[in-house]
Amino acid sequence: MVIPSQSPPHAQPSSLRSSAAASDFPIDPADLIVGLGRGLAVIESFDDEHPRLTSTEVAQRTGIPRTAARRHLLSLCHYGYADTNGKQFWLTPRVLRLGQSFLDSARLPRLVQPFIQRLSMGTGETVNVSVLDGHEVVYVARSNSPRLVSIGFHAGARVPAHVVSTGIVLVAALRDDVLAAWMAEHAFGAYSASTPVTIEACMEQVQSARRQDHWISVGLLDTGLTGIATLLRDRYGESRGALSMTLQSAHWPQARIEEQLVPQLMETAQTLRAIL
Repeated sequence: MVIPSQSPPHAQPSSLRSSAAASDFPIDPADLIVGLGRGLAVIESFDDEHPRLTSTEVAQRTGIPRTAARRHLLSLCHYGYADTNGKQFWLTPRVLRLGQSFLDSARLPRLVQPFIQRLSMGTGETVNVSVLDGHEVVYVARSNSPRLVSIGFHAGARVPAHVVSTGIVLVAALRDDVLAAWMAEHAFGAYSASTPVTIEACMEQVQSARRQDHWISVGLLDTGLTGIATLLRDRYGESRGALSMTLQSAHWPQARIEEQLVPQLMETAQTLRAIL
């Protein structure tokens, strides 16, 4: 499956812009290393539409001065995270270590794995767990499907939140004021005829997901795929992620999903609530 990317706004380095929301622990700005934030913003400036960039282009996409952007790029090359031909720069596979460190150390993927594996064996379908990172869904755990050919997203994949069922349920867990701000800032790109491309259309789905405590999306990203998701809550009722499946629409009409898969998905989420 081709995973669409959603380029973040680059008026300000994203690592600096989002730092206040990255932790519930209050951080004194005097303790911040601004250079680290800028270096991370430089890494994030590369994507599928911009795999190779000059220092000038990185500066434009991050808001960092060109000379500083070039020094960050050369530092990344020195430490093996980027390479260059003298004019353009590109990331190397070593960057994957940064994301893999999260997958290896985070508590959520390790806790859910046996439960999603059991659900996968019981339904014959691939099961995922994901979290919301800004305006994207990040998949952090995946079952090994009993099928020879499985569909869905692998751990580490990112996708715009409005085009997958997981994104709808994760956004539905936001407070009303945070939700309104999120909607106002989100880029509603179209990936199929069914993709919600306005705030009103997306909000309607979010409100329905809140009422139902799960969401089934049909063809938002791919016309042949259906997604089903529900929130993973901890023992205090706080959202910790989403539990989901990606299904072939031809094999799973919505009535059958509601009858056979929704109860099992909800049961697994309820079981996990006691240990999250």
